[in-house]
Amino acid sequence: MPELMSAVVDPAAFATDQPTLTAADGLTLRPWTVADAPTVYAAFQDPAIRQWHVRTAESIEQVRQWIHQWRSAWSSGNGQWAVTSNGEVAGRIGLRQSDLTESVTELAYWTLPARRGHHIAPRAANMLTRWAFHDVGFDRIELTHSVHNLPSCRVAAKCGFPFESTLRGAGRHSDGRHDMHLHARLRTD
Repeated sequence: MPELMSAVVDPAAFATDQPTLTAADGLTLRPWTVADAPTVYAAFQDPAIRQWHVRTAESIEQVRQWIHQWRSAWSSGNGQWAVTSNGEVAGRIGLRQSDLTESVTELAYWTLPARRGHHIAPRAANMLTRWAFHDVGFDRIELTHSVHNLPSCRVAAKCGFPFESTLRGAGRHSDGRHDMHLHARLRTD
């Protein structure tokens, strides 16, 4: 069935190579490479990252497959970036569940344990949010997290993502379903 409305976000924005985004403070968002697989594998051994994600890394080879999937998802508007600080991987940030017709995407992130407390996630989130609004043209960016994940709630607040609602039982975690906080920013905010 044909759509009545064309996509708000031009799909051509994702027809080129995924960009590298840089900030003056030494933070860079770059596409993942298979050489990053050991770092991602180590990240998923961290209890905090495992607690808030529905998957676990069982091998470096499995992570290499994830990286290939992340790179191929770019063409649909679902980009994943390695967050680097002064050249070293410090975390991950990405857009997921992007709907180019509705001009809505969701922000997701994690930070390596050694880099927590250095404002990596808020800085990366602000950088990616600016790019997604101004360079790509999304109108709304959502951010969800378990109601028990207080650090993610603090990141959302620091980045100007107001709390909108609690989504009952919306997130599946290893210990069962969690209520999820929904935060969002509009391009017009």
